[in-house]
This record gives sequence, C-alpha cells and structure tokens, in this order.
Amino acid sequence: MFRAAAQLHAALAGQQLISSDFRVPRFATLKLGGWTVTEVVPRGKHLLMRLEGPARAGDGGIPAAPDRLTIHSHLKMEGTWQVYPPGGRWRKPGFTARCVLRTAAADAVGFSLGILEVVRTSEEDSVVGHLGPDLLGPDWDLAEAERRIRAAPDVPIGVALLDQRNLAGIGNIYRCEACFLSGVHPAAPVSAVPDVAAMITDAKVLLEANLGAGRRTTVLNRRGAVVGRSSGLPGYWVYRRENQPCLKCRTPVRRGVLAKATGTEERDIYWCPTCQPLPGPA
Repeated sequence: MFRAAAQLHAALAGQQLISSDFRVPRFATLKLGGWTVTEVVPRGKHLLMRLEGPARAGDGGIPAAPDRLTIHSHLKMEGTWQVYPPGGRWRKPGFTARCVLRTAAADAVGFSLGILEVVRTSEEDSVVGHLGPDLLGPDWDLAEAERRIRAAPDVPIGVALLDQRNLAGIGNIYRCEACFLSGVHPAAPVSAVPDVAAMITDAKVLLEANLGAGRRTTVLNRRGAVVGRSSGLPGYWVYRRENQPCLKCRTPVRRGVLAKATGTEERDIYWCPTCQPLPGPA
C-alpha cells in the first residue's frame, strides 16, 4: 500500500482531473472533472486520495474555501491500482475496473477494489478512524500499539497482530515472520509473549526494509540490511516454506490455520516447531 500510494501520488498530485468514472452503483453518477488531486497517502492497508474542488465565489465577492473530498479505497486480496500513460492499454480486463481517473499526464485505474467510496475529507475518520497507530505513518506510537494488544491477553498473538484496530499495516507475511523472529508460536496467547514491543518493532523494521522496489524479503542481517535478495537464501524465514528446513535449526517448517475460532478470517500460519514451540499442552 505504501508503494501504491507513492506511485499514485507521483502520477496524480497537483494534477487536475479531466474526467472520473466510478464503476460502483453508489457513486456511478459522481463526476470529478475539474477537481485537483492534492495528495495520495496510505493509512495502514487503506489508500486516501485527497482532492480539492474548483474555485468558487463566496458571499461578498470573497472566494469561498474549496470543497475537499477523499477517494477511499482498500485492495482486499485481489485489488490493485495501476498507472498508465494517457489512453494507454490496460493490463487487466476492463470489466474489473472500479475507478478510472484521467489527467493530462496519466490515467489511474483501480481494478477489483474491495472498498471504493468517496467521503468529505473532513470526515475521513468515518472510514479509517477505527485503525490503530500506523507502523509506517506519522501517527506511529509503539506504546499505544502495545497497550491495545495487551488489552486482550487471551487472544492469539497472530490474531492480535492482524487486527488493524490494534496497529495498522501488518499483513499475514509480516505477522508470521515477526513471530518467528521473536521465537513465539502465532497461536500463543498475548499473555505468553515475553516482549510484545520487540515483536512489533521487528515487524516495523521488516516493513521499512521493503518499501523500495524489488523482491520482498524478510531475511535481514543484524544491521537490518536486506540479505535474502542477493545471498541465495530464501526470501522469507518461514512464510510459504512448509516442509522446507528452518534457516536457523533445519527443522521442517509447518503450516496451519488460525483465527476461525475467534470469529475473524481464517488465514494460514507458518512456523518452526523447534524455534517456536506452542506453550502449554499440544
């Protein structure tokens, strides 16, 4: 999401829309031609594209403050935003397009977006106000994120890390890898985690190490530099490495599922049974 926001911001910020096409029923009649994109920012796994309306006259000849809107989107599992030169041929089927924004410099197309809505910028909290501190955002607060996680000590740590109300930005890859680096089984309750702050900090380091271009990897050296891309090592410690040897102890990595019993979406987890023993009875 950080990369997507950066790409969209570079292509659209400061540009006036020639046309907009929202291909969802609720906003199908909304036309934003003449509006200017001021910025595109990420908020956890959400994208906020902020726009300013055309200048208009106010009372007494004093120009009125411009209207401000935010296009809010969430990719879910299948969505993507792509930027093309004006009139460029799309790389995805047209029927999957949910939003098309055209400027003189570029076309931005959102395909298969899980969430797409337009709100007043002053009301952004109505769509992202529930999120916890953003690991890559200006609001990052380690102590607050830890407090939120520890407030539910019986919840599996792997579930707590994915709960965007606790902290915003961790996905399945980073929760599995952060648990491995802390030597904690993803199904262990929060109360059994010896250092929640260290686990969160590891996740933040991994996220920051992967902000640039290139293959994603979580195998870093002790200085936090990427080694997995060029060393011949796998890109991940455990994620999607089922039955392959652990990079630390050579025990085969295992795969399972987590979260269904808690009412949240069931997701795969990966762990090393030697490096990350499950506390308590098997």
